[in-house]
Amino acid sequence: MTSYEKVLKYLYEQLPMFQRTGPVAYKNTLGNTLALDEMFANPHHHFKSIHVAGTNGKGSSSHMLASVFQEAGYKTGLYTSPHLIDFRERIRVNGEMITEDGVVDFVEKFTNLNESVKLEPSFFELTVAMAFDYFKKQEVDIAIIEVGLGGRLDSTNIIQPEVSLITNISFDHTALLGNSIEEIANEKAGIIKSKIPTVVSESDDLYDFVFQNKAKEKQSPIYFADQEYHSEYSMFLPEGKQVFNIKRNTEIAFPGLKSDLLGNYQSKNIYGALKVLEICQTLGWEISQEAICAGFENVSKNTGLRGRWEIVGNNPLMVCDTAHNFAGLSSVLEQIKNTPYKNLHLVLGMVNDKNIDQILELLPKNANYFFTEAKIPRALPAEELALKASASGIHGKVIKPVHEAVARAVESAQPEDLIFIGGSTFVVADYFS
Repeated sequence: MTSYEKVLKYLYEQLPMFQRTGPVAYKNTLGNTLALDEMFANPHHHFKSIHVAGTNGKGSSSHMLASVFQEAGYKTGLYTSPHLIDFRERIRVNGEMITEDGVVDFVEKFTNLNESVKLEPSFFELTVAMAFDYFKKQEVDIAIIEVGLGGRLDSTNIIQPEVSLITNISFDHTALLGNSIEEIANEKAGIIKSKIPTVVSESDDLYDFVFQNKAKEKQSPIYFADQEYHSEYSMFLPEGKQVFNIKRNTEIAFPGLKSDLLGNYQSKNIYGALKVLEICQTLGWEISQEAICAGFENVSKNTGLRGRWEIVGNNPLMVCDTAHNFAGLSSVLEQIKNTPYKNLHLVLGMVNDKNIDQILELLPKNANYFFTEAKIPRALPAEELALKASASGIHGKVIKPVHEAVARAVESAQPEDLIFIGGSTFVVADYFS
């Protein structure tokens, strides 16, 4: 039997992988996905699903939904990307990662079946097929499926879900998805299916009409969650959780709803997830108020989600977050402004296909910067990031290894300070590894 290490080497080094190499790995057709699905006897026909797309928040929203369905007693699959530490994080059932043997068995079966077919799938295409095949074998009741990139041409977009969820739209991956909000929204709207309800977490005049038009074309009921749900306040609790007072229209629906996912921006994800759950209840899923509350309170515990305003140290306070584009980092920086500290230290790294100049305009000038570089080909060289930052009036030290950059920030900080680690999912991944 092939070893797990050899299989990972095959997946990472022999297949085109967007997270590492960028647009060269992107396929503008579902041809390989459909062929792989047929090769494995259409596994996605064997389980119910919820499909989640969006620029930011789709990972948190997917984990929220999975946690609630687990608390409701359903065997729940969860497919997300990218992973932080372990490849197997991408494919979970009731929070448990796919086994190493499960990964090996699938890849061996694929290579055997592919001897005559000669498909040349990308990393993502093969990983989606692996997830769907695993969920079928595990006989899950429902699987929460996160879109990898875009929606219309994403490998996950062969499912017929119970509900489609689109969190929000902002500029990201413009080289592939389009240079305008309307173009990007059209790509995300590609997950809207005929007569299947669609929920949008965050409404916006810039793109609502795109979803409304697509929903009308598909005869799909559409709901804008933030027009129904809102929170009067949120606050942090001593036990490391956040509490929201959630109203639905004018009535209090979830007083004191706790979440172990921190960050005020999570309220927007909560609205979308609550609306999806409400629709699922009307479709016959037995989801009690108690299951919803327990699900939101135990997202990280139930699903293993990490890197969302995650506190990784105290005295000084150390926080990491995987936000990596203008809109996501805007929310994170707003959270930083609302966090008490004496001095701010940022360990910052980015990838080379983002609008760096736009993001740099967001950053505070009066902070201590440690420019770093994740260990992936797509990483923007730390020296280049520092040079671009300098042109924006931001100066700091260049320290390439993420762990070394964090160590230097800790050395420089006082107990009352705040250290933030982020700018890229892969910087956070390097920190955790």
